[in-house]
Amino acid sequence: MFDVAIIGKGPAGISAAVNAFARNKSVVIFGGDSKKVLLSPSIPNYPGLPEISGKDLMERLNEHLKLTNATIINKTVIAVYAMGNYFSIQAENDFYEAKSVILATGVDFKKSIESEDTFLGNGVSYCATCDAPLYKGKIVAVVGYNHESVEEANFLAELCQKVYFVPMFKGDFKFNENVEVINDSPIKFEGSLKAEKLILKNNSIEADGFFVLKDSLPLTSLVPGLEVDGPHVLVNKRMETNIKGLFAAGDITGKPYQVAKAIGEGQIAALNAAEYLDQKK
Repeated sequence: MFDVAIIGKGPAGISAAVNAFARNKSVVIFGGDSKKVLLSPSIPNYPGLPEISGKDLMERLNEHLKLTNATIINKTVIAVYAMGNYFSIQAENDFYEAKSVILATGVDFKKSIESEDTFLGNGVSYCATCDAPLYKGKIVAVVGYNHESVEEANFLAELCQKVYFVPMFKGDFKFNENVEVINDSPIKFEGSLKAEKLILKNNSIEADGFFVLKDSLPLTSLVPGLEVDGPHVLVNKRMETNIKGLFAAGDITGKPYQVAKAIGEGQIAALNAAEYLDQKK
């Protein structure tokens, strides 16, 4: 049972981890380095470091993180469940518990596929390593938004009879023989009690299961009951959400999408999470 669980390892998440550690709280932080920061050639508006590159800033943030006792888990968080006095966090196949949670996942403007949320858990999955055994010897389809989805498709191919892969990004793909690439745009899922067909712009795919693999998940799927405004989480000045003990910081709370704002909000979220925990005692 951790005191504070942080979902996201960008500037907001690392800032939250550093400040929670400074308040003598046990911390777990989920995810890998922020790709948005890593791909930034420069960050000219961060005070005191006018010529630093995103890669160098990420390295410095990680060096600071190493000075804490934070547990770092490079896994995708599938869901966060409010259990009353604590939170249950599903990270791929594993579950963790924390007394408070800070969401710092960044913001993703990719629209969900129509009926994606309707069939989630009923033929549609966000985690190949979690649900692959359910489709052993069957036919599945993967809509991949990142390079990790290529690895996941090959993993599925080892268990499944056939895998269709619909790439949502450009790149050179190396797949097992039973993976078929379909260059098309997904429109919606169809089915009765479960997803049975993926309608594409120029085609359709019938399969036993469908995997939508991307960097971040829809907020309402990630945290049931969370109040949102489009791609953003609704928070007050204390970075509190509508769920007691759950905080949010960084791009996920809205504009401006700046490193300075993310780091500041990460600090505010951590300090208020620490105060929340102290008051519970």
